[in-house]
Amino acid sequence: MKILEEFWYGNIEPTDYDTSSCKEYKKLQELICRNEEKLRAAMTDEQKALFEKYTDCVREHQTIMECLIFQNSFKLGARMILEVMNKTISYLMPPAGEILRVAFVVER
Repeated sequence: MKILEEFWYGNIEPTDYDTSSCKEYKKLQELICRNEEKLRAAMTDEQKALFEKYTDCVREHQTIMECLIFQNSFKLGARMILEVMNKTISYLMPPAGEILRVAFVVER
C-alpha cells in the first residue's frame, strides 16, 4: 500500500505532468505565448482587460475539465482492475462444489 500512503501524505500530486519529453507540448506552449504577446501588443487597455477576463474563464474551465477527466480516468482504471481481479479470482478458485467438498474433507 505504499502508493496509497504516499498519496495520503501529499507526496503524490496527480495533476503534475512531466511535459519535458513531449516536443509537441513544448512547441504548442511556445506558440501560445508568442501569439498572446502579439495580441497584447496590439490591444488597448480596455481590450487587454477583456482578454484577461476571457483567459481567466478559459483557465477555470480547463481546471474543471481536468478534474472531471481525472475522476473519470480513475473510475475507469478501478473498473479495469476489478474486472481483471474478478477474472483472476474466478480462474484461480475451484468451482463452488469443489470448495464445499474440500471443506467437508477438512472437517472429518
